[in-house]
Amino acid sequence: MKGLKSKPIKALSTGTRVRVTDNSGAKIAEIVSVKGYHGVKRRIDKCGVGDVVICAVKVGNPEMKHKLIPCVVVRQKKEFRRKAGYRLSFEDNAVIVMKDLEKGEPKGTVVKGPIAREAVDRFSLLNRIANIVV
Repeated sequence: MKGLKSKPIKALSTGTRVRVTDNSGAKIAEIVSVKGYHGVKRRIDKCGVGDVVICAVKVGNPEMKHKLIPCVVVRQKKEFRRKAGYRLSFEDNAVIVMKDLEKGEPKGTVVKGPIAREAVDRFSLLNRIANIVV
């Protein structure tokens, strides 16, 4: 996992329901925790584009439901600023299910919709399954 060049705003918190945008079998997941988040006592975990989260599957295939899965945030509604000076926002919050976090390998083979460049910079194997990288 590489570091990010820009610093996107962390707009998603623990308990947020997000859309799973790949064909792994999950449809809607709830963010349970954020990997690598070190906050003050009783502060709610926050995450943004390119962050690794642990999600609980709420809607999906019966074998995927109620499982804890590692995911990467690839879209967020809240706009964030890039180094070039322009701002970018998407129409929904979305994640991609990961099979192996150390290698950065996604579980699905097809992604529906665009993916932020920050997530692809951090996990280069997402570029293989992405249709559009914004």
